[in-house]
Amino acid sequence: MADTVRDRRTLRPAAGLVATLALLVGACTSAASPVPAPSATAAQPSAAPSPVGNRELILATTTSTRDSGLLDVLLPDFEARTGYAVKMLAVGSGQALELGQEGNVDVLLVHSPAAEKAFVEAGHGIDRRLVMHNDFIIVGPEADRAGIAGLTSASEALARIAAARATFVSRGDGSGTETKELALWKAAGITPEGAWYLQSGQPMGATLTITSEKGGYTLSDRATYLAFSDQVSLDILLEGDPVLLNVYSVIRVNPDSWPKVNAAGALAFADYLVSPEGQALIGAFGVQEYGQALFVPDAGKDEGSLP
Repeated sequence: MADTVRDRRTLRPAAGLVATLALLVGACTSAASPVPAPSATAAQPSAAPSPVGNRELILATTTSTRDSGLLDVLLPDFEARTGYAVKMLAVGSGQALELGQEGNVDVLLVHSPAAEKAFVEAGHGIDRRLVMHNDFIIVGPEADRAGIAGLTSASEALARIAAARATFVSRGDGSGTETKELALWKAAGITPEGAWYLQSGQPMGATLTITSEKGGYTLSDRATYLAFSDQVSLDILLEGDPVLLNVYSVIRVNPDSWPKVNAAGALAFADYLVSPEGQALIGAFGVQEYGQALFVPDAGKDEGSLP
């Protein structure tokens, strides 16, 4: 592990993080979920140049980018184009930002805008750039005990779930998804507690599985739900509320704070994600398998103009 983090501070254990540390041992491009074919319109990379200096790049990202299969498309293309080898830590956005704050990674791809902005303002990160978005959805059993199907307000849906004491499974892991969920409960004027409110402490894919087994409800990003939809008995019961927008950004760890970070590799990765080639792969991802794009490319857009 000391070799992997290149003599930086030792990674501190965190809930749900131990299992993901094993990803640093092997190549990050192995995939458990099926991967749609890359877009035919995306340019094929030529022979990759040899990067000058450190060729290893450590990425901290959210579990949704891994569980959806998106990174299984993006990372091999980036590596082929640039010659960098990416090692990935897929954790909640909160844990990813903590890893960046401690200088244990080089670059972040996360989806917790308020926390990201605070991270940059505190001097831990630089060059935050909008990459893509999708949306959150509330999923649950077909029987829909709480009667939320057809509602247009996420907060109203949560209020009905709480009133019915219907099982709700929270990530409970400091992720961007949990941050959004807690904001929705606050907007509904509810502090969720009691036997009906469970915390999985697990990534989104595992949380969907637990929710399905318990016949409950949960908040999910659309991409991970679609990737797991054939493995769980959950329906989309609420979607389309503007507050459910789910925005992803790339942030480079500040080399002024952590001189040993791979600043050149982080810049190359950030540039790739917002490049025409990277954005084309993002926009095509999921169309072949699900009939819809799982993420909407947003490079160069004003975050305030997103739907």
